[in-house]
Amino acid sequence: MSLQSTIEWTDATWNPVTGCTEVSAGCDHCYAKTFAERFRGVPGHPYEQGFDLRLWPSRLNYPLRWKKPRRIFTNSMSDLFHKDVPDEFILQVFGVMARADWHIFQVLTKRPDRLVNLAPRITEYLQQFTEIGDTWPEHIWMGVSVETLQYQWRVDKLRRVPAAVRFISAEPLLGSLHTLNLEDIHWLIAGGESGPGHRPCDSAWIRELRSACQLADVAFFFKQWGGRTPKAGGRELDGRTWDEFPRPRALAEAT
Repeated sequence: MSLQSTIEWTDATWNPVTGCTEVSAGCDHCYAKTFAERFRGVPGHPYEQGFDLRLWPSRLNYPLRWKKPRRIFTNSMSDLFHKDVPDEFILQVFGVMARADWHIFQVLTKRPDRLVNLAPRITEYLQQFTEIGDTWPEHIWMGVSVETLQYQWRVDKLRRVPAAVRFISAEPLLGSLHTLNLEDIHWLIAGGESGPGHRPCDSAWIRELRSACQLADVAFFFKQWGGRTPKAGGRELDGRTWDEFPRPRALAEAT
């Protein structure tokens, strides 16, 4: 839990769930697992259980206490749609996000099948807290991770979710995504892998994504080149940083 995150595209992190299991190549060098496992067996530590999945009901209301508006990465240390997170707990998380509408919540998953299956229940649940039709509130952003073309099917699943803002995290980018379909996508984050054993990121892969975003009018955010540490390779691409964010529909229509 952090009110000030070092992740460039967010302001804070909120982890009502911690721990996860690997599902694809992007998980091979998971920073969250590496961090959590350092504390396995330390009595009283939040990661005493290492990276085993754990629910934290006591953390559910944290965003309601944070009065300053923030972009909040929800579950930076887990995946909210992991099979072992109960449906009712996921709904409670979305209920808190609906009520804390002065924040922006950025929810990212590698498990869009479960997301799609739960989407109708989430929509119905959100309608208890906010006046919406069939589209989720604009301050709840929903994204999927895509490391290589093998996982671009996750984007097809994401398009079936009635989020007002849909995004892709192409980090760690492990190959070209030259055929990625950006229809109905509003934001793309790209970045290379960092940490011990990091895999290289070809600059051509990043430029492909930037060009595709420009053609599709999708906000493009380049997080890092990667390396031994997250900041080792810097963030500049062709002489500048790329820190674009999606614009909520209401704001875009008003200007």
